[in-house]
Amino acid sequence: MEKNIETKQNKKISLALLVCLVGFPQISETIYTPSLTEIAKSYQVSLNLAQMTLSIYFLSFAIGVFVWGISSDYIGRRKAMNLGILFYILGSIFCLLSKSITGLFIGRFIQAFGASTGSVTTQTILRDHYQGNERHQLFAKISVALAFSPAIGPLIGGILGQYYGFRAVFLVLIVIGLVMLTWSLKKLPETRKGMAASVSIFDVLTIGKKMLRDPYTISFGILIGIFNGLLFSYYSEAPSIFLETFHLSQSQYGLMGCVVASATMLGAWLSNKSLNNKEPLLIIQGGIKLALTGTLILSSVAYLVLPLSLRMIFYIVGIFIILTGISMALPNCLSLALAKYPSYTGTAGAFLSLGYYIIVSLCTFLIGILHTGSLLVFPIFSFVFLCLSFICVKSIK
Repeated sequence: MEKNIETKQNKKISLALLVCLVGFPQISETIYTPSLTEIAKSYQVSLNLAQMTLSIYFLSFAIGVFVWGISSDYIGRRKAMNLGILFYILGSIFCLLSKSITGLFIGRFIQAFGASTGSVTTQTILRDHYQGNERHQLFAKISVALAFSPAIGPLIGGILGQYYGFRAVFLVLIVIGLVMLTWSLKKLPETRKGMAASVSIFDVLTIGKKMLRDPYTISFGILIGIFNGLLFSYYSEAPSIFLETFHLSQSQYGLMGCVVASATMLGAWLSNKSLNNKEPLLIIQGGIKLALTGTLILSSVAYLVLPLSLRMIFYIVGIFIILTGISMALPNCLSLALAKYPSYTGTAGAFLSLGYYIIVSLCTFLIGILHTGSLLVFPIFSFVFLCLSFICVKSIK
Protein backbone atom coordinates (compact mmCIF):
# COMPACT_ATOMS: atom_id res chain seq x y z
CA MET A 1 0.00 0.00 0.00
CA GLU A 2 2.82 2.43 0.95
CA LYS A 3 4.56 1.73 -2.34
CA ASN A 4 1.39 2.41 -4.30
CA ILE A 5 0.87 5.73 -2.51
CA GLU A 6 4.47 6.70 -3.18
CA THR A 7 4.18 5.87 -6.89
CA LYS A 8 0.93 7.75 -7.15
CA GLN A 9 2.48 10.80 -5.48
CA ASN A 10 5.45 10.88 -7.82
CA LYS A 11 3.33 10.56 -10.93
CA LYS A 12 1.82 13.90 -9.95
CA ILE A 13 5.18 15.64 -10.33
CA SER A 14 4.94 18.18 -13.12
CA LEU A 15 7.14 17.30 -16.09
CA ALA A 16 7.28 21.02 -16.88
CA LEU A 17 8.75 21.67 -13.41
CA LEU A 18 11.35 18.93 -13.82
CA VAL A 19 12.30 20.22 -17.28
CA CYS A 20 12.75 23.75 -15.94
CA LEU A 21 14.72 22.55 -12.91
CA VAL A 22 17.14 20.57 -15.06
CA GLY A 23 17.33 23.31 -17.68
CA PHE A 24 17.98 26.51 -15.73
CA PRO A 25 21.62 25.62 -14.84
CA GLN A 26 22.45 25.36 -18.55
CA ILE A 27 20.67 28.63 -19.31
CA SER A 28 22.85 30.21 -16.64
CA GLU A 29 25.94 28.86 -18.35
CA THR A 30 25.25 30.13 -21.86
CA ILE A 31 23.06 33.20 -21.43
CA TYR A 32 26.08 35.45 -20.99
CA THR A 33 28.35 33.91 -23.64
CA PRO A 34 27.35 36.52 -26.27
CA SER A 35 28.73 39.11 -23.83
CA LEU A 36 32.13 37.44 -23.36
CA THR A 37 33.89 39.98 -25.56
CA GLU A 38 32.14 42.83 -23.71
CA ILE A 39 33.09 41.29 -20.35
CA ALA A 40 36.72 41.06 -21.42
CA LYS A 41 36.73 44.72 -22.43
CA SER A 42 34.84 45.85 -19.32
CA TYR A 43 37.26 44.13 -16.92
CA GLN A 44 40.25 44.88 -19.21
CA VAL A 45 41.32 41.26 -19.57
CA SER A 46 41.96 38.93 -22.53
CA LEU A 47 39.15 36.93 -24.12
CA ASN A 48 40.97 33.74 -23.11
CA LEU A 49 40.72 34.81 -19.44
CA ALA A 50 37.06 35.77 -19.85
CA GLN A 51 36.42 32.30 -21.31
CA MET A 52 37.80 30.78 -18.12
CA THR A 53 34.57 31.79 -16.38
CA LEU A 54 33.12 28.75 -18.16
CA SER A 55 35.77 26.45 -16.69
CA ILE A 56 35.22 27.95 -13.23
CA TYR A 57 31.51 27.33 -13.63
CA PHE A 58 31.92 23.65 -14.49
CA LEU A 59 34.56 23.02 -11.83
CA SER A 60 32.17 24.34 -9.19
CA PHE A 61 29.32 22.47 -10.89
CA ALA A 62 31.27 19.23 -10.47
CA ILE A 63 31.71 19.91 -6.75
CA GLY A 64 28.07 20.91 -6.43
CA VAL A 65 26.58 17.81 -8.05
CA PHE A 66 28.65 15.69 -5.69
CA VAL A 67 27.48 17.60 -2.61
CA TRP A 68 23.81 17.85 -3.60
CA GLY A 69 23.66 14.30 -4.91
CA ILE A 70 24.80 12.87 -1.58
CA SER A 71 22.76 15.44 0.36
CA SER A 72 19.60 14.33 -1.45
CA ASP A 73 20.00 10.88 0.12
CA TYR A 74 20.48 12.43 3.58
CA ILE A 75 18.03 15.34 3.68
CA GLY A 76 15.75 14.44 0.78
CA ARG A 77 15.36 15.56 -2.83
CA ARG A 78 13.13 18.54 -2.02
CA LYS A 79 15.46 20.16 0.53
CA ALA A 80 18.54 19.56 -1.62
CA MET A 81 16.82 21.24 -4.55
CA ASN A 82 15.62 24.30 -2.66
CA LEU A 83 18.87 24.92 -0.78
CA GLY A 84 20.79 24.69 -4.05
CA ILE A 85 18.54 27.22 -5.75
CA LEU A 86 19.07 29.60 -2.81
CA PHE A 87 22.87 29.37 -3.30
CA TYR A 88 22.29 30.01 -7.01
CA ILE A 89 20.40 33.23 -6.30
CA LEU A 90 23.16 34.45 -3.95
CA GLY A 91 25.83 33.69 -6.57
CA SER A 92 23.89 35.54 -9.26
CA ILE A 93 23.67 38.61 -6.99
CA PHE A 94 27.44 38.41 -6.47
CA CYS A 95 27.98 38.31 -10.25
CA LEU A 96 25.72 41.33 -10.73
CA LEU A 97 27.67 43.39 -8.17
CA SER A 98 31.19 42.23 -9.14
CA LYS A 99 33.71 44.98 -9.88
CA SER A 100 36.57 42.80 -11.17
CA ILE A 101 37.13 39.58 -13.08
CA THR A 102 38.12 37.95 -9.77
CA GLY A 103 34.78 38.93 -8.28
CA LEU A 104 33.03 37.49 -11.33
CA PHE A 105 34.95 34.23 -10.89
CA ILE A 106 33.78 34.01 -7.26
CA GLY A 107 30.19 34.81 -8.19
CA ARG A 108 30.17 32.22 -10.96
CA PHE A 109 31.62 29.63 -8.57
CA ILE A 110 28.82 30.18 -6.02
CA GLN A 111 26.20 30.36 -8.77
CA ALA A 112 27.29 27.07 -10.34
CA PHE A 113 27.52 25.30 -6.97
CA GLY A 114 23.87 26.12 -6.34
CA ALA A 115 22.67 25.54 -9.89
CA SER A 116 24.12 22.03 -9.97
CA THR A 117 21.29 20.75 -7.79
CA GLY A 118 18.96 21.22 -10.75
CA SER A 119 20.95 18.68 -12.71
CA VAL A 120 21.75 15.93 -10.24
CA THR A 121 18.62 16.08 -8.06
CA THR A 122 16.24 16.10 -11.02
CA GLN A 123 17.98 13.10 -12.57
CA THR A 124 17.83 11.34 -9.21
CA ILE A 125 14.06 11.90 -9.03
CA LEU A 126 13.67 10.36 -12.49
CA ARG A 127 15.86 7.36 -11.64
CA ASP A 128 13.89 6.78 -8.44
CA HIS A 129 10.66 5.74 -10.09
CA TYR A 130 11.05 4.92 -13.78
CA GLN A 131 12.54 1.85 -15.43
CA GLY A 132 13.34 0.43 -18.87
CA ASN A 133 12.21 2.14 -22.06
CA GLU A 134 9.95 4.51 -20.12
CA ARG A 135 13.03 5.87 -18.35
CA HIS A 136 14.97 6.05 -21.64
CA GLN A 137 12.14 8.07 -23.18
CA LEU A 138 11.88 10.41 -20.19
CA PHE A 139 15.62 11.03 -20.32
CA ALA A 140 15.29 11.78 -24.03
CA LYS A 141 12.69 14.44 -23.16
CA ILE A 142 14.86 15.80 -20.36
CA SER A 143 17.83 15.74 -22.72
CA VAL A 144 15.95 18.18 -24.95
CA ALA A 145 15.83 20.54 -21.98
CA LEU A 146 19.51 19.90 -21.24
CA ALA A 147 20.50 21.13 -24.68
CA PHE A 148 17.49 23.30 -25.55
CA SER A 149 17.94 25.43 -22.43
CA PRO A 150 21.53 26.44 -23.24
CA ALA A 151 20.34 26.95 -26.81
CA ILE A 152 17.87 29.66 -25.81
CA GLY A 153 20.43 31.15 -23.43
CA PRO A 154 22.45 32.88 -26.18
CA LEU A 155 19.24 34.16 -27.79
CA ILE A 156 18.12 35.86 -24.57
CA GLY A 157 21.65 36.87 -23.62
CA GLY A 158 22.43 38.29 -27.05
CA ILE A 159 19.46 40.64 -26.96
CA LEU A 160 20.05 41.66 -23.33
CA GLY A 161 23.79 42.13 -23.84
CA GLN A 162 23.44 44.20 -27.01
CA TYR A 163 20.80 46.59 -25.68
CA TYR A 164 21.29 46.64 -21.90
CA GLY A 165 24.82 45.34 -21.20
CA PHE A 166 26.04 42.13 -19.61
CA ARG A 167 24.93 43.07 -16.06
CA ALA A 168 21.32 42.90 -17.20
CA VAL A 169 21.94 39.22 -17.93
CA PHE A 170 22.78 38.53 -14.28
CA LEU A 171 19.74 40.50 -13.16
CA VAL A 172 17.56 38.19 -15.28
CA LEU A 173 19.26 35.15 -13.73
CA ILE A 174 18.34 36.41 -10.26
CA VAL A 175 14.71 36.63 -11.36
CA ILE A 176 14.88 33.10 -12.86
CA GLY A 177 16.27 31.81 -9.57
CA LEU A 178 13.48 33.42 -7.55
CA VAL A 179 10.83 31.97 -9.88
CA MET A 180 12.34 28.47 -9.68
CA LEU A 181 12.61 28.60 -5.89
CA THR A 182 8.99 29.69 -5.52
CA TRP A 183 7.75 27.03 -7.96
CA SER A 184 9.80 24.29 -6.32
CA LEU A 185 8.66 25.23 -2.80
CA LYS A 186 5.04 25.06 -3.88
CA LYS A 187 4.99 22.09 -6.28
CA LEU A 188 7.96 19.76 -5.77
CA PRO A 189 7.11 16.86 -3.41
CA GLU A 190 9.61 14.73 -1.53
CA THR A 191 10.38 11.61 -3.61
CA ARG A 192 13.14 9.93 -1.63
CA LYS A 193 12.46 6.29 -0.86
CA GLY A 194 12.54 5.39 2.80
CA MET A 195 15.41 2.93 2.34
CA ALA A 196 17.71 5.68 1.09
CA ALA A 197 17.36 7.62 4.35
CA SER A 198 19.69 5.20 6.15
CA VAL A 199 22.68 5.98 3.91
CA SER A 200 25.85 6.42 5.98
CA ILE A 201 29.37 7.71 5.38
CA PHE A 202 30.45 4.08 5.08
CA ASP A 203 27.78 3.55 2.40
CA VAL A 204 29.02 6.62 0.51
CA LEU A 205 32.62 5.38 0.54
CA THR A 206 31.55 1.86 -0.41
CA ILE A 207 29.49 3.11 -3.36
CA GLY A 208 32.33 5.37 -4.53
CA LYS A 209 34.85 2.54 -4.32
CA LYS A 210 32.52 0.20 -6.20
CA MET A 211 31.91 2.73 -8.97
CA LEU A 212 35.64 3.41 -9.40
CA ARG A 213 36.13 -0.32 -10.01
CA ASP A 214 33.18 -0.57 -12.42
CA PRO A 215 34.29 -0.17 -16.08
CA TYR A 216 30.64 -0.04 -17.18
CA THR A 217 29.80 3.03 -15.10
CA ILE A 218 33.17 4.72 -15.73
CA SER A 219 32.69 4.33 -19.48
CA PHE A 220 29.29 6.01 -19.39
CA GLY A 221 30.66 8.76 -17.16
CA ILE A 222 33.40 9.45 -19.73
CA LEU A 223 30.87 9.47 -22.57
CA ILE A 224 28.51 11.86 -20.78
CA GLY A 225 31.46 14.12 -19.92
CA ILE A 226 32.73 14.20 -23.50
CA PHE A 227 29.31 14.91 -25.04
CA ASN A 228 28.55 17.71 -22.60
CA GLY A 229 32.13 18.94 -22.86
CA LEU A 230 31.84 19.29 -26.63
CA LEU A 231 28.50 21.08 -26.32
CA PHE A 232 29.86 23.68 -23.93
CA SER A 233 33.20 23.94 -25.74
CA TYR A 234 31.12 24.99 -28.73
CA TYR A 235 29.49 27.69 -26.61
CA SER A 236 32.97 28.82 -25.55
CA GLU A 237 34.23 29.12 -29.13
CA ALA A 238 31.04 30.26 -30.84
CA PRO A 239 31.12 33.95 -29.79
CA SER A 240 34.55 34.39 -31.36
CA ILE A 241 33.56 32.49 -34.50
CA PHE A 242 30.25 34.23 -35.17
CA LEU A 243 30.93 37.68 -33.72
CA GLU A 244 34.50 38.19 -34.92
CA THR A 245 34.95 35.88 -37.93
CA PHE A 246 31.46 36.07 -39.42
CA HIS A 247 30.75 39.59 -38.05
CA LEU A 248 27.32 38.98 -36.54
CA SER A 249 25.84 41.24 -33.87
CA GLN A 250 25.14 39.84 -30.40
CA SER A 251 21.42 39.54 -31.10
CA GLN A 252 22.06 37.88 -34.48
CA TYR A 253 24.43 35.44 -32.81
CA GLY A 254 21.70 34.71 -30.25
CA LEU A 255 19.57 33.30 -33.08
CA MET A 256 22.10 30.48 -33.37
CA GLY A 257 20.31 29.09 -30.35
CA CYS A 258 17.47 28.13 -32.71
CA VAL A 259 19.90 25.98 -34.68
CA VAL A 260 21.09 24.27 -31.50
CA ALA A 261 17.53 23.75 -30.28
CA SER A 262 16.45 22.25 -33.62
CA ALA A 263 19.43 19.89 -33.65
CA THR A 264 18.67 18.84 -30.08
CA MET A 265 15.04 18.10 -30.77
CA LEU A 266 15.90 16.16 -33.93
CA GLY A 267 18.53 14.11 -32.09
CA ALA A 268 16.14 13.32 -29.21
CA TRP A 269 13.40 12.37 -31.70
CA LEU A 270 15.75 10.07 -33.61
CA SER A 271 16.84 8.48 -30.34
CA ASN A 272 13.24 7.92 -29.21
CA LYS A 273 12.24 6.47 -32.57
CA SER A 274 15.29 4.20 -32.71
CA LEU A 275 14.50 2.68 -29.29
CA ASN A 276 11.68 0.74 -30.95
CA ASN A 277 14.10 -1.45 -32.90
CA LYS A 278 17.65 -0.75 -31.66
CA GLU A 279 19.60 -1.27 -28.47
CA PRO A 280 20.68 1.96 -26.71
CA LEU A 281 24.38 1.19 -27.27
CA LEU A 282 23.84 1.01 -31.04
CA ILE A 283 22.03 4.36 -30.95
CA ILE A 284 24.98 5.88 -29.08
CA GLN A 285 27.39 4.56 -31.73
CA GLY A 286 25.19 5.96 -34.51
CA GLY A 287 25.10 9.36 -32.84
CA ILE A 288 28.90 9.47 -32.57
CA LYS A 289 29.31 8.54 -36.25
CA LEU A 290 26.89 11.29 -37.26
CA ALA A 291 28.75 13.84 -35.10
CA LEU A 292 32.08 12.79 -36.66
CA THR A 293 30.59 13.53 -40.09
CA GLY A 294 29.82 17.04 -38.86
CA THR A 295 33.43 17.62 -37.80
CA LEU A 296 34.62 16.79 -41.32
CA ILE A 297 32.21 19.37 -42.77
CA LEU A 298 33.44 22.00 -40.29
CA SER A 299 37.07 21.28 -41.13
CA SER A 300 36.43 21.68 -44.85
CA VAL A 301 34.92 25.16 -44.27
CA ALA A 302 38.34 26.49 -43.27
CA TYR A 303 39.69 25.66 -46.75
CA LEU A 304 36.68 26.57 -48.91
CA VAL A 305 37.17 29.58 -51.18
CA LEU A 306 33.64 30.95 -50.88
CA PRO A 307 31.93 34.21 -49.89
CA LEU A 308 31.86 34.69 -46.13
CA SER A 309 28.08 34.20 -45.95
CA LEU A 310 28.26 30.80 -47.68
CA ARG A 311 31.11 29.69 -45.44
CA MET A 312 28.97 30.58 -42.44
CA ILE A 313 26.06 28.52 -43.80
CA PHE A 314 28.29 25.46 -44.26
CA TYR A 315 29.69 25.98 -40.77
CA ILE A 316 26.19 26.11 -39.28
CA VAL A 317 25.29 22.88 -41.13
CA GLY A 318 28.34 21.17 -39.62
CA ILE A 319 27.44 22.38 -36.12
CA PHE A 320 23.86 21.18 -36.63
CA ILE A 321 25.02 17.67 -37.57
CA ILE A 322 27.43 17.43 -34.62
CA LEU A 323 24.81 18.49 -32.11
CA THR A 324 22.19 16.17 -33.61
CA GLY A 325 24.56 13.24 -33.18
CA ILE A 326 25.38 14.21 -29.59
CA SER A 327 21.67 14.58 -28.79
CA MET A 328 21.04 11.05 -30.09
CA ALA A 329 23.71 9.56 -27.87
CA LEU A 330 23.49 11.56 -24.63
CA PRO A 331 20.04 10.55 -23.25
CA ASN A 332 20.84 6.85 -23.63
CA CYS A 333 24.11 7.32 -21.73
CA LEU A 334 22.30 9.16 -18.92
CA SER A 335 19.65 6.47 -18.69
CA LEU A 336 22.05 3.50 -18.64
CA ALA A 337 24.85 4.95 -16.50
CA LEU A 338 23.46 4.06 -13.06
CA ALA A 339 21.48 0.93 -13.91
CA LYS A 340 23.52 -1.00 -11.34
CA TYR A 341 22.78 1.39 -8.46
CA PRO A 342 18.99 1.54 -7.98
CA SER A 343 19.05 1.78 -4.17
CA TYR A 344 21.28 4.86 -3.75
CA THR A 345 20.54 6.90 -6.85
CA GLY A 346 21.39 10.20 -5.16
CA THR A 347 24.84 9.15 -3.95
CA ALA A 348 25.67 7.19 -7.10
CA GLY A 349 24.49 10.13 -9.20
CA ALA A 350 26.74 12.42 -7.16
CA PHE A 351 29.84 10.37 -7.98
CA LEU A 352 28.85 10.02 -11.63
CA SER A 353 28.13 13.74 -12.02
CA LEU A 354 31.34 14.72 -10.21
CA GLY A 355 33.31 12.68 -12.71
CA TYR A 356 31.66 13.85 -15.89
CA TYR A 357 31.52 17.52 -14.92
CA ILE A 358 35.24 17.45 -14.20
CA ILE A 359 35.62 16.24 -17.80
CA VAL A 360 33.36 19.09 -18.96
CA SER A 361 35.48 21.58 -17.00
CA LEU A 362 38.67 20.18 -18.54
CA CYS A 363 37.18 20.39 -22.05
CA THR A 364 36.20 24.05 -21.65
CA PHE A 365 39.58 24.78 -20.08
CA LEU A 366 41.42 23.14 -22.99
CA ILE A 367 39.36 24.90 -25.66
CA GLY A 368 40.13 28.20 -23.89
CA ILE A 369 43.85 27.49 -24.03
CA LEU A 370 43.70 26.31 -27.66
CA HIS A 371 41.62 29.31 -28.77
CA THR A 372 43.29 31.18 -31.64
CA GLY A 373 40.28 32.45 -33.57
CA SER A 374 40.81 29.79 -36.27
CA LEU A 375 37.81 27.91 -37.66
CA LEU A 376 39.81 24.68 -37.38
CA VAL A 377 40.17 24.63 -33.59
CA PHE A 378 36.69 23.39 -32.69
CA PRO A 379 36.31 20.69 -35.41
CA ILE A 380 39.73 19.18 -34.70
CA PHE A 381 39.08 19.33 -30.96
CA SER A 382 35.70 17.64 -31.48
CA PHE A 383 37.08 15.00 -33.85
CA VAL A 384 39.68 13.87 -31.32
CA PHE A 385 37.20 13.61 -28.44
CA LEU A 386 34.53 11.91 -30.56
CA CYS A 387 37.06 9.27 -31.64
CA LEU A 388 37.88 8.69 -27.98
CA SER A 389 34.17 8.37 -27.21
CA PHE A 390 33.68 5.80 -29.99
CA ILE A 391 36.53 3.69 -28.59
CA CYS A 392 34.95 4.02 -25.16
CA VAL A 393 31.47 2.90 -26.23
CA LYS A 394 32.89 -0.08 -28.14
CA SER A 395 34.53 -1.26 -24.91
CA ILE A 396 31.24 -1.39 -22.98
CA LYS A 397 29.98 -4.92 -22.32
